[in-house]
Amino acid sequence: MRQYVLLACLSPVACLMAATGQKGGKAKQKINDRQLPNVVFIYADDLGYGDLECYGAKNVQTPNVNRLAAEGIRFNNAHATAATSTPSRYSMLTGEYAWRRPGTDIAAGNAGMIIRPERYTMADMFKNAGYATAAIGKWHLGWDLTYKEGKAKTVDNIDFTKRVANGPTDRGFDYFY
Repeated sequence: MRQYVLLACLSPVACLMAATGQKGGKAKQKINDRQLPNVVFIYADDLGYGDLECYGAKNVQTPNVNRLAAEGIRFNNAHATAATSTPSRYSMLTGEYAWRRPGTDIAAGNAGMIIRPERYTMADMFKNAGYATAAIGKWHLGWDLTYKEGKAKTVDNIDFTKRVANGPTDRGFDYFY
């Protein structure tokens, strides 16, 4: 059985989907004499440290997130590299401060792909370590808008029910939804 890393980076809905999924943490795969745990990385817009019950929130109950926190590793001192989604996601996936790379400010809905194909990402790192990788939710890092058959693609004519060429699955993710 392959171990999975799920990057639910992308919206509070994706966080809830990840948190209500099958109980993880028990199954581990042995690869090269190493035990690889399942990894669920939740990266959500507008979710503060005190918004989850496991971090002290009193006004909302988050039992599934509490379970993930109790059975996994909690980060008590982590910071976003930017206050907005595109540069935060770019930095998290590439390890590079977004402000060091032009074009990584808030992406328009019709933005071209911000992470270049040759760029090694966190998803590539997990994949190379033997994990199956997935990103679920908001991508917000641009799309492949290259020319095809003499005309430019736009977000308006990308069929998101099919694999999007040069998108998240070409940036280290096996699956994107």
